[in-house]
Amino acid sequence: MMKNLRGRNLKHPGCLTGITVGVILGIILAGVMASVYNVPLNTILWTWLAIILFLGALGWIIGSRLSARFPAEKSNAEVAPENSPVVTDEVVTSAPPVNNEVNVNRP
Repeated sequence: MMKNLRGRNLKHPGCLTGITVGVILGIILAGVMASVYNVPLNTILWTWLAIILFLGALGWIIGSRLSARFPAEKSNAEVAPENSPVVTDEVVTSAPPVNNEVNVNRP
């Protein structure tokens, strides 16, 4: 499972997790505040929003910190960049195609 995290930016999953937990805890806390303590609705809604935003931001920060702990592993086969020509035994006689051009070599 840890290999699936390699090379990924974990900010967005962390934020999603934080917001999901914030919604769940906010609903529970809002129910307790409304039924047991008879708190006004405005206070309940602002508290719920604050919990959601705080846990979302906390998940974003934790995900950002965790991303640095799981850098991408280098593979054994080195991949050439897209714009660089592939080095082979053949001699390249023309420039590679640019944008939508098609490189057709006819004898």
